[in-house]
Amino acid sequence: METLALSDDQLMRFLAQYLWPLFRIAALFMAAPVIGARTVTARVRVLLALFITLLVAPMLPEPPAVDFLSLDALMIIVTEVVIGLALGFAFQVAMHIFVLSGQLVAMKMGLGFASMNDPSNGISVTVLSQFYLLLSTVLFLIFDGHLLIINLIVASFTSMPMGSEGLGAAEFIQIASMGSWMFSAALVFVLPLFTALLVINMAFGVMNRSAPQINVFTVGFPITLIFGLFFMWVSLVAFLPYFEQVFADMSSIGRLLMRLN
Repeated sequence: METLALSDDQLMRFLAQYLWPLFRIAALFMAAPVIGARTVTARVRVLLALFITLLVAPMLPEPPAVDFLSLDALMIIVTEVVIGLALGFAFQVAMHIFVLSGQLVAMKMGLGFASMNDPSNGISVTVLSQFYLLLSTVLFLIFDGHLLIINLIVASFTSMPMGSEGLGAAEFIQIASMGSWMFSAALVFVLPLFTALLVINMAFGVMNRSAPQINVFTVGFPITLIFGLFFMWVSLVAFLPYFEQVFADMSSIGRLLMRLN
């Protein structure tokens, strides 16, 4: 009976075809929105990464032939992990625009003390931030953001093949500049609400000057809270169009990081 004999080089190439993509895809799932949340266990993320690797590995370019116990293999692993983490982090920053918006609104309305634990990130955020995060998460799934992430990471194997130098200085500068983009986008989103609350606070300032015997803090807090919630409810009309714009920017930044433009 004839047996199938595999040489060490053939075995290494077969394992490398699935192992190197697994590091990049698994790193993405550890940092990506929704999939990388703490509510999704690490076992589920690893299994999902394994399934996607098994599906896409036969369509990927030829992996580099290196020894798994060599320094070159370690450098490939680091490069693949950095690429996956960079893409996941970019989408995570975009989603936190709305978390920061909720923080800014809550501080202006006097709801900074009303915080709760965020199960997806394991940190304490305000109730309004949690509300905006839930809305943005639902819209992210409706717009097939999870499929977009998988599409970008699979396409990156063509633009940045396994064993290449990976991300360069331009990509790291782009990631660093996303911090200012996050703060400016969050401020633009809540600017109309800020303006309305500023007018209310100015009105209370005038009332304090005209009637000093009135306790402005006692009267102003519930009124500011009521008007703040009302204006936030009115501003929800602009949530979907603004999320569409952020989602488009998110996609463009992801394509730039993966060198797909």
